[in-house]
Amino acid sequence: MTRSLGRIEQRFETLPKKAYQFWRKTTPKRTGNARRKTVLRNNEIRARYPYAQRLDDGYSRQAPDGMSKPTFQYIRQITKRMLRK
Repeated sequence: MTRSLGRIEQRFETLPKKAYQFWRKTTPKRTGNARRKTVLRNNEIRARYPYAQRLDDGYSRQAPDGMSKPTFQYIRQITKRMLRK
């Protein structure tokens, strides 16, 4: 049992990095500023630009659902896959 839990735990360690990469991929790219200033610190995605909330609210046509909602859906998908293995 503990071996299985250890393997599951190892899989989940990669989750923040995968979520961060997905977030950046879904971030609109006009000038590249939003993607450049989005960072992963201590397993936390930080959007360090003043219009981050507007983009996440769907202001851009490139990301009408923002970035949070699609990223949460992606995390759910990955989590289900990880638990099935």
